Amino acid sequence: MKKIIAIIAFAFSSSFIFAQTPCSFKYGANEADSLKCLEQITNFRTFYNAKNYVDAYEAWQYVVQNCPCSWDGIYTNAQTLFQTLIKDEKDSVRREVLIDSLMYVYDVRSTYFPDKFTPGSGIGYKAYNLMRYRKHLHEQAFEWFVQSVEMEKENTQAAIWDAYFQLAKNRTDALRDTSYVIEAYERATDYLDLSVLNATKSYETSTDGLEKLQAQFDNAEIDRIEYDKQAKKLVADTTRQSKLIAGYIKVKAKFEKAVAPYASCDVMEQLYAKKFDEIKNDLPAVSKMVNTMFKGNCTSSPLFKEALSILHKASPNRNSAYMMGNLTLQNYLTSKNEEEITNAINYFKEAAQLSETHDQTADAYYMLALAYQTKGSYSESRSAAYDALKARPNMGKAYILIGDLYANSGGRCSDEQVPGAYTWAAADKYAKAAAVDPSCAESANAKRARLRFPSKDELFKRGLNNGASYHVGCWIQENTTVR
Repeated sequence: MKKIIAIIAFAFSSSFIFAQTPCSFKYGANEADSLKCLEQITNFRTFYNAKNYVDAYEAWQYVVQNCPCSWDGIYTNAQTLFQTLIKDEKDSVRREVLIDSLMYVYDVRSTYFPDKFTPGSGIGYKAYNLMRYRKHLHEQAFEWFVQSVEMEKENTQAAIWDAYFQLAKNRTDALRDTSYVIEAYERATDYLDLSVLNATKSYETSTDGLEKLQAQFDNAEIDRIEYDKQAKKLVADTTRQSKLIAGYIKVKAKFEKAVAPYASCDVMEQLYAKKFDEIKNDLPAVSKMVNTMFKGNCTSSPLFKEALSILHKASPNRNSAYMMGNLTLQNYLTSKNEEEITNAINYFKEAAQLSETHDQTADAYYMLALAYQTKGSYSESRSAAYDALKARPNMGKAYILIGDLYANSGGRCSDEQVPGAYTWAAADKYAKAAAVDPSCAESANAKRARLRFPSKDELFKRGLNNGASYHVGCWIQENTTVR
């Protein structure tokens, strides 16, 4: 540790916080400088990979001071480097110097590598480290988190969201002011939805690309070498986007669970009622409010209905159409006003047309199927459910919905050759649901177990045996198997 102490003392007596200006030279002004820089980069990598962080720090200092534009890994690996050095440092003064060095990394990395790092991300990680090492500066950290999130928006990393939300909760508890946690959740709801949407679009583009690539290879349009080359990149893209989606969804779920004690409908109504007149002409603010109340199951609130109406009229999009569909469907269930169910159907159709991903499309068509089922339009409901399955083939609940339509078709299929044969068709759909989607297998199997198939006497009268093929008529028109 003596070596690092000497280096720290030297660095900070020599103006360690350098000017944040782009480099004139990448590796150095002359050949000797360049060779020295490359040597120190190699040293850093060697020591860092060996977890010899004290010697890695010596190389790190040389590169940062003399050739800060040479290699972005000096900044990418700094968090791990410094958090270990800070943890091991016993001297309080030297520990503060190391913390300052880490903060400096996030100040300058976007200056030297603007294509890789953003200023907003740097501010977020400064806030993150402030909360780790200087908790008494929580007010500054909170300001930086808010600044970072509003700069990065949907590009905010999951770790920053997590730390920001935790600090918002702490402030709410300490100050007894729920606005901190609700505003944090409001930002998260708005931007994280975009994060998931963008990552999902990229994921679907890559998976669609893999399907097209496979077809090209199967049709001998490309050779194995070209196939392997393109497939490797596409698989890497899908893996990366899948991890992003999973990370964002995990953070969203954590937020939704944590915010529940603070953000009841009553609390949100009181909070938004105070500022609604100020924000009702600010569409981004109205959008955040609507999304937050929708996620909080506050859709029966008159304030939510007014805000959603303003948003959809001014700037209709997939989400606003989807929420309007849910709202009018609920209104119908309460009022039985036929106009409401018609409106719900139209809104879900609009949501499906405006959807940008397969999942969004599937969800919109599934809700359209539910609306048609509620109206009693079974054929249209089944058609919408199949549209949902085109977008998401493993959507088990869509098969369950079709099974429910068939299971409830007694009054529509009373003239069937075998009374109750529609239950065989329903059983097929429940079995399909369980097969494609394990998450709904229990529900599907329970529904299947409750079916009442035609009696053995009915089968005997018609000369039918178990396992025989049978065509269910009426509106269903499907081939099935006698049970």
